[in-house]
Amino acid sequence: MKMKKILSIAATGVLSLSLLAACSSGSGGNEKSDADSEKAVSLRLAHNQPEDHPIHTSLMEFSKLTDENSEGNVKIEVFPNGQLGQERDVIELVKSGTLDMAKVSAGALEAFDENFTIFSLPYVFQSQEHYYNVMDNSEAVQEIFEGTRDDGFVGIGWYDSGQRSIYTTDKKVESPADMKGLKIRVQESPTSISMIEAMGGAPTPMSFGEVYTSLQQGVLNGAENNETALTNNKHGEVSKAYTYTEHQYVPDVLIISTKVLDKLSDDQLKAIQDAAKASSESHKDVWAEAVEKSIKESEEMGVTFYTIDKQAFIDAATPLHEEYKAKSEENQKFFDDFQSYIK
Repeated sequence: MKMKKILSIAATGVLSLSLLAACSSGSGGNEKSDADSEKAVSLRLAHNQPEDHPIHTSLMEFSKLTDENSEGNVKIEVFPNGQLGQERDVIELVKSGTLDMAKVSAGALEAFDENFTIFSLPYVFQSQEHYYNVMDNSEAVQEIFEGTRDDGFVGIGWYDSGQRSIYTTDKKVESPADMKGLKIRVQESPTSISMIEAMGGAPTPMSFGEVYTSLQQGVLNGAENNETALTNNKHGEVSKAYTYTEHQYVPDVLIISTKVLDKLSDDQLKAIQDAAKASSESHKDVWAEAVEKSIKESEEMGVTFYTIDKQAFIDAATPLHEEYKAKSEENQKFFDDFQSYIK
């Protein structure tokens, strides 16, 4: 990331100390030692969701569990609302070691390592059960999470961010034909862009924070996301038709800088890993409750939810699977591994 951007973030005054100082405060050097293992560590974790979002609830639980597991030896301070930058920004900061940790979408990580592409492939997960089974048990997932170590970060956990479906200002979409000409906001992910094109729409990459105004002003005809976007981000005020295309289950990934990781003692690392796993599991219930609440509140806002036959969308997306697998033996291996968890 350019130094100008880093200085700009530091200048916001969000942190009482500079981010660079913060990241080094909990570590005593490049080599682990008995003294280092006893030194308390204070880490900063950034994400882009508001404080009433279920991911923030679960990240606060992660922070609490880490504190308990480490007997106060590891403290994690959570910064929500994109205070330290949007997802691309914080990934760059984590890579450089300027920021300790971040929660980001696997879709955003695709731009930093192409192995994350598989998480954005439409219909690579055929159901929530399949999705959970892969994320909790697949060795391929762990290989992908660890594969960025030399790039400055690794994934140490994941959180459910639900299924992603199409919602528009006023139009139910039952087939790719209904998507023709619709400007649909997507994440800044090449796979997501190709997906909307295959599904018949006009993909419009955009920062998540700009979506509400763009929907309101007609710059966008719709977006694709889970149900909580309708309420937590108030998209239900300007989007009244939510169609369950269920084209993606893209996990949120908890990443940590390898510069920080390499300075943690074994006990400190285990405390963090155990907390990440426990908070990921409890998050599933937190998420389910949030979705149920969002649906009810959205209906009160005038949003209509449509369940459709998804086969036409699945057929439209199939060529993306073949294209992905043909690129490399590794892609084929990852795809086959994911599909092996279908029950």
